[in-house]
Amino acid sequence: MYKVIKHPLIKVKLSVMRDKKTSSRDFRSNLVELTQFMAFEVTKDLKVDSTKIKTPLATAEGFKLKDDVVLVPILRAGLGMVDGFRNMLPSAPVGFIGLYRDEKTLKPIKYYDKMPDCIKGSIVLLLDPMLATGYSSAAAITMLKAYKPKQIKFVCILSSPEGLKIVEKAHPDIEIYTACVDKQLNDQGYIVPGLGDAGDRIFKTK
Repeated sequence: MYKVIKHPLIKVKLSVMRDKKTSSRDFRSNLVELTQFMAFEVTKDLKVDSTKIKTPLATAEGFKLKDDVVLVPILRAGLGMVDGFRNMLPSAPVGFIGLYRDEKTLKPIKYYDKMPDCIKGSIVLLLDPMLATGYSSAAAITMLKAYKPKQIKFVCILSSPEGLKIVEKAHPDIEIYTACVDKQLNDQGYIVPGLGDAGDRIFKTK
């Protein structure tokens, strides 16, 4: 099940990110801001517990999140989405999944996996700007399920129809949030029209 998050400012910021003339600095800042807009929609169903707080004038009802929320970026491009969510969830711990794509088979190869102790029973937000072939995303979700979280939500900026089908087939129980579904993948497994290699544009490695 996937949902396209629609908002005028998301459309504008995504357009800036698509432009090949956009600098790495502006690409990163627009990614953080776009991700922050998405965070409101992704987290709107989180449950809260009531608690008592003292204001300067009286006792009042306050609220705190019922469940731990863990952010898990897929390295390396997913790191660019962490700040947007941490602006909304400043105490959220962060885990890391490292995968790279074999250029011939387009299949994911794991090289890193580090999670906080609280991940069991938590709500995990898996972050990656691009849902392209879907193989890396599906593999990352499989890795996360081994930690027995309460729920996993996958958040991406761009997705392809092919990638969505792969992830939905492998993990029909996972909610997918995306800002846009593009037309297709090219022969190299890149989203078209896309925005290029998100990792390279974030970290200015090309």
